[in-house]
Amino acid sequence: MKRYALGSIGIAFSVLALKLLAWWLTGSIALLSDALESVINVLSATAAFLALRLSAQPADANHPYGHRKAEDIFAAMEGTLILMAALLILREAWHGFMAPQPIEQPVLGLAVNGVASVLNGVWATLLIRIGRSQRSLTLVAEGRHLYTDVVTSAGVFLGIALVAATGWVILDPLVAALVALQIMWSGGQLIRESLAGLMDAAVAPATLERICEVISASSSGAIEAHDLRTRLAGPRTFIEFHLVVPGGMTVEAAHMICDRIEAALRQAIGESIISIHVEPEGKAKHQDDPRHSRTLVCRPIG
Repeated sequence: MKRYALGSIGIAFSVLALKLLAWWLTGSIALLSDALESVINVLSATAAFLALRLSAQPADANHPYGHRKAEDIFAAMEGTLILMAALLILREAWHGFMAPQPIEQPVLGLAVNGVASVLNGVWATLLIRIGRSQRSLTLVAEGRHLYTDVVTSAGVFLGIALVAATGWVILDPLVAALVALQIMWSGGQLIRESLAGLMDAAVAPATLERICEVISASSSGAIEAHDLRTRLAGPRTFIEFHLVVPGGMTVEAAHMICDRIEAALRQAIGESIISIHVEPEGKAKHQDDPRHSRTLVCRPIG
């Protein structure tokens, strides 16, 4: 993953150079706004590489749970940078509204910008695919950021083409403003997702249901599982619950059940840190539940 993050830095610099060239050729505010976003791409790609290096470090005395939260911190920074880019674009669009300027060499400028957009689109698709397969919020965030750049460039292309066809130079700052609003929405979404990770939000409902199914199916010999808690840290899922077993069960037998559950959860959920607190039968919370006669009861906390 670090190699892909390092590759993003090189791609970001290449795209920035192409977009600055397109702006220099045309003088278009919309193309300038596109180039400004690419400056943010260079900064965010560098931050992504550093975040992945930090998150890959093993647990230590000061960070016994590892450094995976670095990816959530990076994603929050990424969203903030996206919002900053949108504000810069809105400022340039406002100046364009106040003093519209004609666009020079629109065809050549759009061709150069088009090459940059294709490069961004291909790399964004690759980053998101790899990020999802490795459950890396950093790579997914970087890919989404690049996709906003692709959307930006598509809007800019349409706006510049309309200006060239109609001569309405006011369309240039208008397109820049619309692009900025779309970028702001994307940045807000990314910040919301990263804050969920930093606040230890539970896994998605479908994943939580799957965890309960796996616990119930692999807990033969136990009575119930309750107070199930989950959270995410980068690609790692933390799972914690209480497992109630018969009072006369030996420690060895209870330990074997726990080993079986942990193996099944890691196979179904992926990279996981699992903590199981074994309790005697008197600690059961749902003994009157009719499902006890058929299968183990698994209840999330709350």
